[in-house]
Amino acid sequence: MRPPQGHPYPPHPYPPHAHRPPAPPPRPHGLRIASLGRRVVARLIDIGLVLLLNVLVNGWFIYRLFQEYEPVIREWNRRVEAREPLLQNLPQPGGQADALQVAIFIIGVALWFAYEVPSTANSGQTLGKRIMQIKVMPVESPNPMGFGRSLRRWNLMGLPTFLWSCFCVGFILQLVDCIFPFFDRPLYQALHDKSAQTVVVEVPQTVTADAPGGTP
Repeated sequence: MRPPQGHPYPPHPYPPHAHRPPAPPPRPHGLRIASLGRRVVARLIDIGLVLLLNVLVNGWFIYRLFQEYEPVIREWNRRVEAREPLLQNLPQPGGQADALQVAIFIIGVALWFAYEVPSTANSGQTLGKRIMQIKVMPVESPNPMGFGRSLRRWNLMGLPTFLWSCFCVGFILQLVDCIFPFFDRPLYQALHDKSAQTVVVEVPQTVTADAPGGTP
């Protein structure tokens, strides 16, 4: 179509200040972006499972730590009942208390690593994500992430745990990472997703022959 006389360029499809239709939501590799609700529930499931693993694996160390602190707790309770000053000359925990705390902490982080990194590397799914039917994929490819990218993704989530004792800096970093998808557009990526260039998508349900609409 030739432009009108005196106009060197064809008219813009949308006049100035006209309402433009919203862009369609992105579909990485043809899949829908996972909803924030599913992602939150999947993460809560994973946290619960990691805590359960800690109870099973770290149980003995936690029991030993309680034994080290038992004299302190017993004296604290006695002072509360007697209404005496609580902190004055309070007995100290046993000599192994510090080492036990470090062991419990390191084992806890290692369990989280062992739970999340290999499964995400191979299938893009932890058990929580599998239950909620979502998965992690590379932004540029539908192929499995691989160990290196899965490790890079976990690093931004897990390593700040070592900074919890530094004025809660690690916890604040993890909190910012967790809430970032609520503000990120258009892929709703957390900071650990941006670091590893990954996206969380919904897993399409497989239609079986017995399901309504299925093919025999």
